[in-house]
Amino acid sequence: MIESVDVLRLAAFADAPGGGNPAGVVLDASKLHADAMLAIAREVGFSETAFVTRPATEQVPDEIGIRYFSPEAEVPFCGHATIATAVALAEREPTGDRHRYVFETAVGPLTVDTVRSDSGTVASFTSVEPVVRPIEAEVLQQLLQLLGLQTDDLDRQLPPRVAYAGNDHPMLTIADAAVFDEFSFDPQAVRALMDEQGWPGTVTVMHRQTANRFEARNLFPVGQIVEDPATGSAAAAFGGYLRALGQAPVPGHVTVLQGRHVGRPSRLAVRIPRSGGITVSGTALPIAEPDASATLG
Repeated sequence: MIESVDVLRLAAFADAPGGGNPAGVVLDASKLHADAMLAIAREVGFSETAFVTRPATEQVPDEIGIRYFSPEAEVPFCGHATIATAVALAEREPTGDRHRYVFETAVGPLTVDTVRSDSGTVASFTSVEPVVRPIEAEVLQQLLQLLGLQTDDLDRQLPPRVAYAGNDHPMLTIADAAVFDEFSFDPQAVRALMDEQGWPGTVTVMHRQTANRFEARNLFPVGQIVEDPATGSAAAAFGGYLRALGQAPVPGHVTVLQGRHVGRPSRLAVRIPRSGGITVSGTALPIAEPDASATLG
């Protein structure tokens, strides 16, 4: 099936050669049914492939419909595939270095801005309104046990929460860098808990390096995949989490580094306004050959 569909492959949020999170992008999926999209996503093998189901027209040049599929199911929202799609669209624009799109997603409309320069194209999406809520005590203890962590390992200024900015992400912040680097987990057990709790995004584990720089490990067990190299939806949720806890300047910016633990270094720029959605920015670079090492964004 994939031979008859033009699938672009890009790595979003790359911070070095070989970094970033691979995504498939189909710029015109207007004639594809959901089953066909799922089959293509499975064949591409990345964590997500984005499908432009309603391409821009002369009458409505900046609004597009988009759906996201993992190899297993449709996903409500995917940050890294959004960045990849926006870069692919912007680099095909015949004129202008700045463009704004509205992506109509399953979680609502998202504004996506692009800036093209000699050094490449940067895309920025602004999430839906974040929602932050407590994690039930029993679920938190189960999650900590699965990761081999204790309550004392957590950063007291950044308590556990579930944060939403398109997908639900349980948020844990580890105080000590060595504990952050060394914790391990049984992927199948973590996946079972995620399915039980209805968490379609990643389990997000953070470590604060400086006041405005964090490192992330986003757990996303699916198939051979264990951790996500760059997770745009989690970065947006994390920005909402910091704002809700009063742990970031507002308005302000933070940087999220990710992917070191899986050999795909990534950098996500997060802008936190006083209210409303969180803006996440990054690049996307073409992938020469298919690479099945990606995960959920």
